[in-house]
Amino acid sequence: MIQYKRWVSMAVVATTVTVMTLGVNTQAAEHHTEMMYASDHMEIASFAQLLQDSEKTDEIVMENEYQEAGLLTIEELDKKIAEQKQAEKEAEEKALQEKKEAEEKAQRELEEAQKKEAERIAAEQAEAQRKAEEEAAVAQLQEADKELLASIIFCEAGNQPYEGQVAVGAVIMNRVKSAVYPNSISEVVYQSGQFGPAMTGWLDSVRYSAGYTPSAMQAAIDAMSGSNPIGDCLYFDQGGMGYQLGDHYFH
Repeated sequence: MIQYKRWVSMAVVATTVTVMTLGVNTQAAEHHTEMMYASDHMEIASFAQLLQDSEKTDEIVMENEYQEAGLLTIEELDKKIAEQKQAEKEAEEKALQEKKEAEEKAQRELEEAQKKEAERIAAEQAEAQRKAEEEAAVAQLQEADKELLASIIFCEAGNQPYEGQVAVGAVIMNRVKSAVYPNSISEVVYQSGQFGPAMTGWLDSVRYSAGYTPSAMQAAIDAMSGSNPIGDCLYFDQGGMGYQLGDHYFH
């Protein structure tokens, strides 16, 4: 609208100048040239002033129309654009910072997970090693107990039938399970006053020289595995009471 008014004003001025120029040519014979030019200049100046005033009026009208329409002036628009650019810059910087923080967090979580996994593996390996050592110790103890039991069976019943040898081993295993006696083969066998070969040293001689027979070793293995032909008997001797196997009575 404003631009249209400016175009109209300029068209009016141009038309006026043209008409006046034509008028000058037409009236050249009747008036002096200098007087006409002076008059023309005054009228042109008047129209120029009118155009300038119209432009100022247009600017005022434009500002009023911007305000009425809720639009912004150039200065306000520049300020708005600058604020928007600053906001976009800050948003971009914030996004980059959040991305960096997220990447750092992910890296920390990865390192923590790797650390926990390494700790878990180390713990499993340590536990496996502990169990292996325990099993080895148990196996070693079992082997030592087996040799000790075979030795005492040989000393007490080496000349008895195989079932009688297993029965001697079963008496010792019953004592290990009983609350009245110690809870290990070694402690039961070497308990003071219980087995003559242990007190005389014969047992140790057989044990450390592996002087027991294969039959005594097998009887020891069977007794340790649960074989028991004499029930809950805790004693044996060559007396005349109890369950007899070979030369021994079990009670």
